[in-house]
Amino acid sequence: MEITASLVKDLRERTGAGMMDCKKALLETLGDLDKAIIVLREKGLAAAAKRAGRETSEGMVDAYIHMGGKIGVLIEVNCETDFVAKNAQFQALVHDLAMQVAASRPLYVSRDQVPEELVRRESEIYRSQAINEGKPEKFADKIVQGRMTKFYQEVCLLDQPFIRDPEKTVADLIGENIGTIGENISVRRFVRFERGESL
Repeated sequence: MEITASLVKDLRERTGAGMMDCKKALLETLGDLDKAIIVLREKGLAAAAKRAGRETSEGMVDAYIHMGGKIGVLIEVNCETDFVAKNAQFQALVHDLAMQVAASRPLYVSRDQVPEELVRRESEIYRSQAINEGKPEKFADKIVQGRMTKFYQEVCLLDQPFIRDPEKTVADLIGENIGTIGENISVRRFVRFERGESL
């Protein structure tokens, strides 16, 4: 099957991947646009895994104010070079992440930042709940594991479903951007303010 320039252009616009990558994905999937998107996403996530260890010392701090000044977020997202920090796709990602923090109220960037004491306490509460609900002891571990996954989705930014596309997590979103931008990207820190919240 012939891969037309307009098909390549369409795939590029939908994924942000490079022209040659789009063409290769379309050739691999015999021109099937939906399958080509999946191929590019898989390759992007693989590329992201390879880049994960690279140092991120550039980037930007972005501010997002919501609901007429009721909620405000400051977020620092890092990348490898100042060139990428000035890239429109990177800046759009940072803005989306700030909006995510405003909307979903995470407390931590990732699971490794959650204090061990809090993890232990939540696990004990979920275990007690399972037993009090009459669940057999042998299933308690599985129940605790499932409830801890939900807990992490609430409190950890990277585990949360992305507000614009709940089919993927924030970590997936960052991974896709690493794949298309070509540099490691990491969220360093954020702070969320809400007018009137108790101190």
